[in-house]
Amino acid sequence: QVQLVESGGGLVQPGGSLRLSCAAPARTFSYYGMGWFRQAPGKEREFVAAINRSGGTTYYADSVKGRFTISRDTAKNTVYLQMNNLKPEDTAVYYCAAGPRGISTSMSLYDYWGQGTQVTVSS
Repeated sequence: QVQLVESGGGLVQPGGSLRLSCAAPARTFSYYGMGWFRQAPGKEREFVAAINRSGGTTYYADSVKGRFTISRDTAKNTVYLQMNNLKPEDTAVYYCAAGPRGISTSMSLYDYWGQGTQVTVSS
């Protein structure tokens, strides 16, 4: 079973930055596309960013493009989400997901999920 562990969430002021991390088992990490999704209170879970197995291809939701950057470090078996210029509407629980079929913007193509980490943007 693939166990994903997110970290790095917290409280930040508008315009501030956070970096989320997601660690995966070393024996499988390099074979998975990885994605970040988020769910705000009372809202549906939505796509944020994704990266393919090699790290050479990335997708971003329009709402975060230019502010967020997804990356992966194979040596550390970790995917990151660097979030800059954070806005109150970015407040949500952020989930890391792993997709054995590769990179995707669709939640249905990710088979494994982390427990989520809370990001709160408030003054």
